[in-house]
Amino acid sequence: MTSTDQERWQRVKERLRKELGEDVFTSWFARMDLEGVENGGVRLSVPTRFLRSWIQSHYSERVLSHWQVEDSVVSRLELSVRSAAIRLPVNAKPSEVQIASREARETAVNGAEVRGGGPFTTVHEAVGGSPLDPRLSFETFIVGRSNTLAHAAAKQVATSRRGEPLMFNPLYIHAGVGLGKTHLLQAITWAGNGGERKVLYLTAERFMYGFVSALRAQTMLAFKEAMRATDVLMIDDLQFLQGRSTQAEFCHTLNALIDAGRQVVIASDRPPADLESLDDRVRSRLAGGLVVEIGSLGEELRLEILKSRIAAASVHHPGFEVPASVLVFIAGSVTHNGRDLEGAVNRLLAHNRLTGQPVTLEMAERDMRDLIRPPEPRRVRIEDIQRVVARQYNVSRADLLSSRRTANVVRPRQLAMYLAKVLTLRSLPEIGRRFGGRDHTTVLHAVRKIEALAGNDSVFAEEIESLKRQLQD
Repeated sequence: MTSTDQERWQRVKERLRKELGEDVFTSWFARMDLEGVENGGVRLSVPTRFLRSWIQSHYSERVLSHWQVEDSVVSRLELSVRSAAIRLPVNAKPSEVQIASREARETAVNGAEVRGGGPFTTVHEAVGGSPLDPRLSFETFIVGRSNTLAHAAAKQVATSRRGEPLMFNPLYIHAGVGLGKTHLLQAITWAGNGGERKVLYLTAERFMYGFVSALRAQTMLAFKEAMRATDVLMIDDLQFLQGRSTQAEFCHTLNALIDAGRQVVIASDRPPADLESLDDRVRSRLAGGLVVEIGSLGEELRLEILKSRIAAASVHHPGFEVPASVLVFIAGSVTHNGRDLEGAVNRLLAHNRLTGQPVTLEMAERDMRDLIRPPEPRRVRIEDIQRVVARQYNVSRADLLSSRRTANVVRPRQLAMYLAKVLTLRSLPEIGRRFGGRDHTTVLHAVRKIEALAGNDSVFAEEIESLKRQLQD
């Protein structure tokens, strides 16, 4: 291989970088090496089978066309998986050879490499792990009463070592929007970078995209191998996982990892029991680990979060100061979630930097108006509806789920279905499944029946309103 070939390869890579963008190039081509150019063919190598399969399926024609710009004689690409070899001096001692051989084997198995000046777990990049925000680390996570257990559990996962018995598996964290679920999952990922374990963070959407892409490219075996090769797999926003075949693959992956003693961490906006679209076996497996809820942010915690965000902003914007009275006002008024607090800090910063005016309480009161929201109504669960209705009409929850057609059961069952439709975001098929596996048309009939009865009977209508108040208070 000549120096001219290497120069051509550098130009090919630069064109790929410009065409695909830095993120895509880094994920798929940063570890591709030129092995040789001869007889009209270009030999390239990558460190893993998954990378080879993915590049062959998605980018081989593009790489070849860029090579043909450099050398019109080139007509084919050969992509291989290189072995992890460590070059030693000719006079190396036997002990050095033995150590190097062990390191080579470990590199081949773990797929670890040095990138950007520091070690990084290759599996996160090779599988197309979801983007990570460098700000979301354990150091920047503010701990309070509502998230202490979730933080401690995440920290325990992050500090565990390969081969150690798992304390709990899976770890399932659920909370509303902007309360820190994603922060904890990404903090585990950052803490695992450069360690002995392979750590992979994926959103549910990214998992679905990878699965569908592998199906189309006929690289399912490589996709399965990549998933099952992880030591710590994290799936964020599980509530968005859709599709029967995708959920089946997730179920197989979950079972394979847990049975192999690999750690799984899941985040969602609801507990496992409320994920009606998932198979019962998956929900049962998720509920069998440690299920932790992150509660709403208390005022004291909101104040600490604000102080932390402003301190971070001051590093990049010297002179940015916020009076204590403004912090207290925002912490007491902006109560919805942590992202609203982030937005509040950004507004203060923009006002200060763009106008040159100091931050004042009057300005904060004016600019934060739309962030001051009324408290969210209590989230109502179908289980709560069934329990309250059963108690009101002196039947059991099992009666509501049964096939009994007696009058004293049919009316409460229809009413419970109606309340599930108007008080939750669940679809008619989901509600039907939660009421003994009934069809969605049965639920629709129940909703229309109760609406008609309530329209003609004011006493019954008042009963319905009373039940709604009980469930929402």
